[in-house]
Amino acid sequence: MESSGLEGKELEIFEVGPCESAYQMGFLIGQRFSNLIRSRLARDLILQEQLLPFAQTPQAQPLLKALTDNNKKNFPSCWDELIGTAEGSGVPVLHIILINFRKEIVPFLPKNKLISNADCPDDCSDVLIVSDSMAMVAHNEDANVALVGHTYLIKGMLSNELSFIAYTYAGELPSCAFGFNSHGLAFTLNSVPPIEDEIVAGGIGCNFISRDLLEASGIDDAVTRIHSSEASVGHS
Repeated sequence: MESSGLEGKELEIFEVGPCESAYQMGFLIGQRFSNLIRSRLARDLILQEQLLPFAQTPQAQPLLKALTDNNKKNFPSCWDELIGTAEGSGVPVLHIILINFRKEIVPFLPKNKLISNADCPDDCSDVLIVSDSMAMVAHNEDANVALVGHTYLIKGMLSNELSFIAYTYAGELPSCAFGFNSHGLAFTLNSVPPIEDEIVAGGIGCNFISRDLLEASGIDDAVTRIHSSEASVGHS
């Protein structure tokens, strides 16, 4: 694979907040990483060659409307944060919507239009080691090649004094990979795609569920948030 020149770049952490609103947090993140977000979108073949052309077709409109309406209704603050990220970075809102709902849209793309291995179902994996003296999680990031050099850490501080640190893909909500918060809750995400009959068209996006988890008060609260989310596709 040809080098992008971004592989060796030091991962940046951006401290943001406390913010007056979710929109402001998203706007500040988008503004800070505008160049990185624009670079990721330009290099992302899934976005450029699949999602954007599909979004212009009549077949896509009911799906995109359902995803927008359901996620905006159930997670209004996450939606505001997403819109803030788009407007802060100065990129079209549609582009940010499409990359955040990538996993929820790809199953509905025309099969003859799919790029080979474009959205590999076995994106990530974890190794967990627990003993009397330590607990360790190692997370392997081997997702879309367009993400290489296009990630950052967000330290978000909310108005209720909760804070979190989340590994974030440029332009997406924190975190669709791994994160932890000041309540001591930590989680990682691995792709576990459902069979076609299990997919809920227009359901809740994985990125919205994982962003919501960053504000969970503990494991029981986290499980409740997951179970009540009516996810469109699968994650572990």
